[in-house]
Amino acid sequence: MLTILFDGIAYGMLLFVLAVGLAVTMGLMNFINLAHGAFAMAGGYITVLLMQKLGVPFLVCLPIAFLGSALLGGVLERTLYRPMYAKPHLDQVLFSIGLTFMAVAATDYFMGSTQQIIQLPDFLRGRTELGADPFVLGMGHYRLFIIAVCAALTIALQYVLSRTRFGSRLRAAVDDQRVAAGLGINVNIVFLTTFAMGSGLAGLGGALGAEVLGLDPTFPLKFMIYFLIVVAVGGTSSITGPLLAALLLGIADVAGKYYIPKLGAFIVYSLMIAILIWRPQGLFVRQGGKA
Repeated sequence: MLTILFDGIAYGMLLFVLAVGLAVTMGLMNFINLAHGAFAMAGGYITVLLMQKLGVPFLVCLPIAFLGSALLGGVLERTLYRPMYAKPHLDQVLFSIGLTFMAVAATDYFMGSTQQIIQLPDFLRGRTELGADPFVLGMGHYRLFIIAVCAALTIALQYVLSRTRFGSRLRAAVDDQRVAAGLGINVNIVFLTTFAMGSGLAGLGGALGAEVLGLDPTFPLKFMIYFLIVVAVGGTSSITGPLLAALLLGIADVAGKYYIPKLGAFIVYSLMIAILIWRPQGLFVRQGGKA
């Protein structure tokens, strides 16, 4: 039981890092980016190529995956996404899901359709068991590493958005772009930085999750619904909501697949429906903020 809870928390933390960029773009930038999973896939494939072709150590690949995905996100924001900000949400959905299918097709053509394998360092393999039956806690070393990294990222992200000048400028730019520009805030740079950071976090999540979730060209499509559940259930006006939603989803998914394998997905979606009926705007909504 404790092992399942531990694995669920690790899975949930990973889903949070993968989805938090989508929560930021939807909640703060008011843009629906269904191609978010493609940036996660990019980070995963950057890691695979660096490790398999160049022999780069796994821990060195993680920041490179973040920077590579952030750079890709920044370029696409400047060239393709920015003209779509003022478009209706339906146009944004069609545009971004079209990019997703293009990314899937391109990855399948250049990288092949087989699932990629990542060789973890020796110190991240294996597991440690604590306690005695029936309360044994089995902690996989890599999942423990995921929890530590994701927790550090969560704290840093919360600090940046709530305590720094950049976070204040971002909220001001979202509330009223004209007023923010009149106060000397470069709204385009703020949005570019935000989008790039969200894409970089997705890429880092893809690199971390390649060994746990599996990595193949269909990755953005397989996990798109999970990203959307995290955002819908957690709300988009804070970091706390998506974090709690990701943890609930991770624990429910792992426990459901362990205890009732045939009803695993049913449990997850039932939980989502129940929460949304109770809190249609998500678990955490900023008063006076956007839903």
